[in-house]
Amino acid sequence: MRYNRAWLGLALLMLPTLVVAMDLTALLLALPRLAADLGASGVEQLWISDSYGFVVAGLVITMGTLGDRIGRRRLLTAGAAAFGVLSVVAAFAPDPLTLIVVRALLGAAGATLAPCTLALITTMFPAGRARGRAVAIWATGQFTGGALGPVLAGFLLAHFWWGSVFLAAVPVMALVVAAGPVLLPEFRAGRTRRLDPASVALSLAAMLPLVYGIKQLAVAGPGVVPVGALAVGAAAGAAFVRRQLRSRTPLLDLRLLRNRSFTAVLVGLVFAGVSMAGTGLLVTQYLQGVLGYSPFASAVLFAPMGLGSAAGTLAAPVLTRWMTPPVAIGGGLLVSACGALLLGTAGGPATLPLVLAGITVLALGAGPLFALGTGLVVGSVPPDRAGSAASMSETGNYLGGSLGFALLGVLAAVVYRSRMGGTSDSLAAALAASHDLPAGRGAALLHAARAAFTVSVHVTGMVAAALFVGLAVLVLVLGRAPRDAAVPEAAAVGS
Repeated sequence: MRYNRAWLGLALLMLPTLVVAMDLTALLLALPRLAADLGASGVEQLWISDSYGFVVAGLVITMGTLGDRIGRRRLLTAGAAAFGVLSVVAAFAPDPLTLIVVRALLGAAGATLAPCTLALITTMFPAGRARGRAVAIWATGQFTGGALGPVLAGFLLAHFWWGSVFLAAVPVMALVVAAGPVLLPEFRAGRTRRLDPASVALSLAAMLPLVYGIKQLAVAGPGVVPVGALAVGAAAGAAFVRRQLRSRTPLLDLRLLRNRSFTAVLVGLVFAGVSMAGTGLLVTQYLQGVLGYSPFASAVLFAPMGLGSAAGTLAAPVLTRWMTPPVAIGGGLLVSACGALLLGTAGGPATLPLVLAGITVLALGAGPLFALGTGLVVGSVPPDRAGSAASMSETGNYLGGSLGFALLGVLAAVVYRSRMGGTSDSLAAALAASHDLPAGRGAALLHAARAAFTVSVHVTGMVAAALFVGLAVLVLVLGRAPRDAAVPEAAAVGS
């Protein structure tokens, strides 16, 4: 009975993970109609889409550690309740400023969900293959939600107003609040330690400018503002690291990085995120700007990437029956490299099948890293630090995604401008300019711009392949984790 309750609890934990991932990707499709109805400017649209992520990035470390100290179930249900209420407010926001503020508050609520759900899994499944399957199923929810988000948004926007995209989260969060105390165990550290306000402030002062600077680099290129933001974030990050290493009760236990397997997995999560986010960004633009598909059709065609990741995470525990986790992760990363190489050669009559096969194989191979690697991260620490370890994993994922948009996005822009001889800054600009030119010149510009962008996709695919190969070597050399991480018995408080 207790075993069945644990799996029912896992199903409940998947729901907020699935919905938050769907919410993030669905908003991108809803943004044009939302902006038109609210009269949002270009800058306001950026803040509507980015304010959530900024706050999550800044608070996920704090929330992971806070859950360890005050109770993971308590923090999860409070965060789910706040997320549900704020989703209703967002759905009926009367102006852009209100929506920006509410999206930031949603980020604070969302920051509680991932580390608490992942840490609770370590309590519900103390050790062994059952935990591996549980982490894989949980990770599947993230990728499936990301893939299905645009499809759900397309359906809702076809029948309702843009606020329905936010309201989709409400019944799920209400179920988490109602069923959480019944299905989920409570856990908090045996000795409650004070939260260090200075460390919280330094983590925010590091993460917010870093993420802002990276995003600005991706959007506008090098400049005083993004470089200054990166410098401020780096300085605050250095001060944060120094304080954590000197503290007896750190907000984030950086001593965990002495574990080679732990460090290899974190590096893998960051740079796999770089490769996946960077190629994903380029492929979605390629489907629309080069192949001519609508945004909704492009979202549907792009769904195999999320579904490939979901399939890879579900298959990961099965692989460990025949091989060690490092071998499964490293082998999967080599499969991802093959998928990236397909993107690097896409062209001709078989362009669309090659692109779809490329993103699917790339994502499929990364699945073992996200399933087994995440399990290794949270299984490498005592139960009372699982929330802190989970927050490190989530921070790595988020930074990887942000860096992917910036670094590979900038690389693609440089390749594009070089191929265009400096006459066009982006494919979108070329598409807009072609409408104002005579038919012959417009067609020539479109042909040149699409050819240049195709080359940038090829280069990005090759770089991503090199990154995956490098990560595979790193994991195979450093990742000598045992088949099942030994974790001290969890001391649940209440039920």
